[in-house]
Amino acid sequence: MFLQTGNFFRLARAGYILAREGVFTSLDPNLVPPAAAPLVRFANLFARGKGENAGEALVRALSQIGPSYVKLGQFLATRPDVVGGEIADALTALQDRMAPFGRDKAVAIVEKSLGKPIGEVFVSFGEPVAAASVAQVHRATALYDGKPRQVAVKVLRPGVEGQFARDLRDMYLVAHIAERWSAEGRRLRMIEVVDTLARTVKLETDFRLEAAAASEFAENVAKDPDIHVPQVDWDRTAREVLTLEWIDGAPLSDLERVAAEGHDLKKLGAHVLQSFLRHAMRDGFFHADMHQGNLFVDRQGRLVAIDFGIMGRLGEKERRFLAEILYGFITRDYRRVAEVHFEAGYVPAKHSIEEFSQALRAIGEPLHTINASDISMARLLTLLFEVTALFDMRTRTELVLLQKTMVVAEGVARTLDPRLDIWKTCDPVVRTWIEENLGPKAKIEDAGKSIAELARLATHLPKTLAEAEIAIGNVSRMAEGGVDLSPASLDALADTRRRSDTRLLLGLTALTLFAAWLFG
Repeated sequence: MFLQTGNFFRLARAGYILAREGVFTSLDPNLVPPAAAPLVRFANLFARGKGENAGEALVRALSQIGPSYVKLGQFLATRPDVVGGEIADALTALQDRMAPFGRDKAVAIVEKSLGKPIGEVFVSFGEPVAAASVAQVHRATALYDGKPRQVAVKVLRPGVEGQFARDLRDMYLVAHIAERWSAEGRRLRMIEVVDTLARTVKLETDFRLEAAAASEFAENVAKDPDIHVPQVDWDRTAREVLTLEWIDGAPLSDLERVAAEGHDLKKLGAHVLQSFLRHAMRDGFFHADMHQGNLFVDRQGRLVAIDFGIMGRLGEKERRFLAEILYGFITRDYRRVAEVHFEAGYVPAKHSIEEFSQALRAIGEPLHTINASDISMARLLTLLFEVTALFDMRTRTELVLLQKTMVVAEGVARTLDPRLDIWKTCDPVVRTWIEENLGPKAKIEDAGKSIAELARLATHLPKTLAEAEIAIGNVSRMAEGGVDLSPASLDALADTRRRSDTRLLLGLTALTLFAAWLFG
């Protein structure tokens, strides 16, 4: 990749803002690559303040450089493995706010995207009520079965895709240079970081994908009494336009209003954390941007989540991993927590379970000697990842996103109830998942699946016996009339034998496993 004039000026401007805000003052020139040391010293000549918090300086700088870099900062807030825990925590304060681009432009985008005049789509379409780097939101009225209803219309910012594409090219250039000339850049996999950011931006700039995420999330929580998800209006949704049910509720960022409307803050705090854990473990699909601005409480006292551009997924293995490590720390069963890491293949088998269990005890025991209100589940996961790195556990992106989301969810819960008991709050959700997925009920369900598999194999027995009978008949005819040793005949006989042996082996294996489970 070559440094073109446009790249040079944009990156030079970004570098100057980073230097001016003091981002590089925390770097020791003696610890950076020799070629970079003079650049760090030169950059620090422009710093306004020295010795300040690097995370706060980075937040100020990214906010000034532009929306693409704000997105980069928000993304890096979910990757403490790349920027470190302290900077990642600071980056959560980045606010994605921009001046609105006006109602007229929004109307033009809606009409082009939906292929109809605005008056045929909405009864009324108001001024923007919120604006960010990717989109802005308007309050509108639409008819449903002849009855007017309030809706929120999210409209993509004009030219945003081109702006992101340009800035991503600059970021790719820096990532390639970093990986080529720096061992640390290769260790942090800078190109992969930009790749992930590019995918995230692509998802956030196609509102059909966000609508699908909101729809799936709504289906998952439909029977949960303490959370609500706005309904998607698919007829008024396109790539650049997203229409959702309007939410009348108090934002959790306005605690005075929440309290004034008579809501129980302590109860809401528990709901925030329990809902997040339930979605992660039960559904394997969770809201990964649960800050106060994306959470409301409606008149029924339910949590209402909005903005589904960043969602996290966990497979069955990761969900079991999360549940068992939390349960193990709650019950102080560090041996089991260690075994789970080895069973999942996260820690190489060359390490000792006993030594790993001892390291986990060093994390868990202090949590049982402090006040319940001082326990942090997010901090627990952070320490856990630090320890597992010593035992060669590779970074798992989905688990890092989970950990970072828990930091945010726990922070929201603590603002509602500063003395929230994390152990007691998490325990019922974790225990329920363990009982349903790893307990006797789950074993009975697994046994049912085994019996069903046996029944399926049994249905093939008549066919297998018939094939065997035919084979025996062929042998008899061979004895009477001579043996046909043609290649086709030998292949057919071998194929019949393989099918019969395979089915018999599968049946015996299933019976053995079932007997071991039943009597073991």
